[in-house]
Amino acid sequence: MYTASFAFFEALWEAGVTHCFVNLGSDHPSILEAIVKGKRERPHIFPELLTCPNEMVALSAAHGMAQVTGKPQAVIVHVDVGTQGLGAAVHNASCSRVPVLIFAGLSPFTQEGEMRGSRTEFSHYVQDVPDQKAIVAQYCRYSGEIKTGKNIKQMVNRALSFAMSDPKGPVYLTAAREVLEEEIEPYSLNQAVWDPIGPTALTEDAVSRISQSLLSAENPLVITGYVGRSKDAVQELITLADSVPGLRVLDTLGSDMCFPANHRSSLGLMYGPHEKISTADVILVIDCDVPWIPALCKPSPRAAVYHIDIDPLKQQMPLFYIDADARYRADAYTALKQINSHTTVIKMDAATRDARIHVLDNEHKARMARLEQQAKPRDDGLLSCAHVMKVLRGAIPQDSVIILEAVTQTVTVVDQMKFSLPKTMFNSGAGGLGWFGGAALGAKLALGNGAPNSGPFVVAIVGDGTFLFSVPASVYWISRRYKIPFLTIVLNNDGWNAPLRSAKLVHPDGLSTHATHEELNISFNPSPDYAGIAVAAGGGEIWGGKVEKVEQLTGVLEQAIGVVKGGMSAVVEVVIV
Repeated sequence: MYTASFAFFEALWEAGVTHCFVNLGSDHPSILEAIVKGKRERPHIFPELLTCPNEMVALSAAHGMAQVTGKPQAVIVHVDVGTQGLGAAVHNASCSRVPVLIFAGLSPFTQEGEMRGSRTEFSHYVQDVPDQKAIVAQYCRYSGEIKTGKNIKQMVNRALSFAMSDPKGPVYLTAAREVLEEEIEPYSLNQAVWDPIGPTALTEDAVSRISQSLLSAENPLVITGYVGRSKDAVQELITLADSVPGLRVLDTLGSDMCFPANHRSSLGLMYGPHEKISTADVILVIDCDVPWIPALCKPSPRAAVYHIDIDPLKQQMPLFYIDADARYRADAYTALKQINSHTTVIKMDAATRDARIHVLDNEHKARMARLEQQAKPRDDGLLSCAHVMKVLRGAIPQDSVIILEAVTQTVTVVDQMKFSLPKTMFNSGAGGLGWFGGAALGAKLALGNGAPNSGPFVVAIVGDGTFLFSVPASVYWISRRYKIPFLTIVLNNDGWNAPLRSAKLVHPDGLSTHATHEELNISFNPSPDYAGIAVAAGGGEIWGGKVEKVEQLTGVLEQAIGVVKGGMSAVVEVVIV
């Protein structure tokens, strides 16, 4: 029997989707039949399915895998409640422009047995909502309902065309049980005609204008956030920094490492304010959502500002604008390559070039020295985040991949880890906390080409609040079930410090500045046993440890790293000042 459900999975595989992260329900009888049929009849050309006890973890896993591979992955959830269970993960996938396909069933539209799949359970009545796709549609590049099995492959490919065309992002499809049960004739599509929209380029005039402006500037600055989604774009940005003496690069951390920390032009990571923004005379904003926050910092009125982005209008943000002299819709890699082709033919006198390079070298050396000073162990033996990251950087393999969701500690983590290779650090690119757990699972699985315990070493660096948001019981159960090992470092700084930081920005001398964490309701005291939560979720097959003093750190990290290399996940809680 060849049903619409089986054709759905076939369409996913033919379109390049290799994994489905699933949380199944009463709307999926035909889906279950198709899964069994696919596993038995064509196990090597059928998507791999992973059971995820929580929907947000499922979508975060698909998100992490899509980030690493650049290919879309799929999530299957049940009706309206399963869609709601995706929660903040939909926001993350949308903001970080990650291609994922979300499929959810609908309540049956018949109730007296008129068709196979007609209503058979109480839930089919209460879960029949007026507009299910409205739950997530505003975050999706496309949402639609499959109304017949006869064009189900076309609907899947249409959705994926949106997911994979810039600005990439999540797409959402639904279908009722009667449609999924429909028997159809087997068919296939010409996949070549379903390719995503190709990258856009700058006009020749734009290339000339931007190149001339950068080369004539005394203090040129590039601000980026998402260039790191493409390795090639990162290399082009490095080439630009080498070609334009005096150019500085500020990374605002969209979703990937955008510029190497060991390059003289690197200003490191900062989002919102930075002193170089106000002193730059030419600023190129490229693939960046928030280059600066005007209430905290903004460019000089005399600065020339150029904005290049795949979505320069930020169409999903009701309020967004920057005072740019010119805006261009273009792919970052393509645009940078064009600009580099132009800058290489414009020569600068040697004395000016050498002087500017000398200034950058000195600035970079001074910044590295400050970071080394910050990472020194404290005299009282307690742990600082900077010291923990320095020790961790030296302990893990050089090709490790970091999944980062450390919130208020993010800048310190990035500064001390000194990322210098593309695709070695990933961030959610958004504000839906709890992303890291699923993302680490998906990334590790992708890095091992589907073989669970292979590929680069994966480390998740997270805050204590973020850890609790991640539904750790689901995360570490999946890790054990599918043998997907990764190391988690939980930075315990006693609760949610982000709300306090926000309050201080608005009320620098307010009551909250001097209030206790308990008064502000942001404390996690008494502290949960973070590692113990993971160990319990994994049925004892997750390793847990805790560090409170400098003298304990190296030994515990070495033990945890050894455990992960041996094929089992480990969680280390680190109490920091």
